[in-house]
Amino acid sequence: MSTAETALTGTQKVAVILMQLEPSRAAQVMKQFTEAEADDITSEIVRLRRVDSALAGAVIDEFHEMSFRPNPHTRGGRDFAVELLNASFGEEKAAGVMSRLDSSMAGTSFEFLAGADPAQIVILVDGELPQTIALILAHLDAQKASSVIAGLGESMGAEVAQAFASMGTATPEAVSIVAETLKIRAKAVVSLRETETVGGIESLVDILNRADVATEKALMEGLESRDPVLAEEIRSRMLTFPDIVKLERKDVQQVLRGIGASVLALALKGAAPELIEVVHANISERNLEILESESSAVGPVRASQVEQARADIVRSIRELEAAGTITVRRNEEDDLVY
Repeated sequence: MSTAETALTGTQKVAVILMQLEPSRAAQVMKQFTEAEADDITSEIVRLRRVDSALAGAVIDEFHEMSFRPNPHTRGGRDFAVELLNASFGEEKAAGVMSRLDSSMAGTSFEFLAGADPAQIVILVDGELPQTIALILAHLDAQKASSVIAGLGESMGAEVAQAFASMGTATPEAVSIVAETLKIRAKAVVSLRETETVGGIESLVDILNRADVATEKALMEGLESRDPVLAEEIRSRMLTFPDIVKLERKDVQQVLRGIGASVLALALKGAAPELIEVVHANISERNLEILESESSAVGPVRASQVEQARADIVRSIRELEAAGTITVRRNEEDDLVY
């Protein structure tokens, strides 16, 4: 390092570096300094006016060396962060910042539970202290936490609720230990994200909606004799031919576009007047004439033929819904709001 270079102050060296940059880049660097620092640097730039190329090169080399030299005094961690915040903002603001940071970091510790259903979490926390379970539930969404408490049983649920209500602020270290322990147990008990729900009412409804009339009828009659309540719930969720009236006008037209006049004429045999009106209102005049001609030509038919024709249309509705082409509103769903 030359004598001239050594004689320069830190502010002068910064000024020298900025003088070697394009004005736009120098301006971006200048923005990083405080107003007082910027004033001092600007004064040195004005005072130096011109810098010997050798001196400028030496300053740049020193800056480059400092930039890539490991700093043995570099330190981090919670204590250093608190110290830095206290010095910058005062103890009160620093405490607020660290509190928000602790909450944020703690929340991510239990992200692996996002894919778990409440029943799985109940299994995972089995045997834990009420205080530990309360800490875990504090990092779940309210709906899932409520379901977990319900699954714990009346006695343990009450203890966990009491622990939850009286719980103070947990340290990040404690949260991390609980989360890591739970992760290890989760891997041993069940693969949370890969677990897939099989069976259930919705799956059965999906199967029945795709089955032929005879199969559907036999299954429902058998279920009715074994569990009337369950049979009624399944029946309420199944698509039926009259569900056409629940479709938007454009969706009705989409369904009818793929149905032959002869099938539609059979399906409308004995149908409710409002259903017939919906169908007639959503086909062209030419197709309406063809449908009326087919309907008048169809004499008495077996009920099974009508049921099969309606099942064909229901199957078409189901396929269009599965493809996302149309939307079907079930009985339990709210009406649309415009």
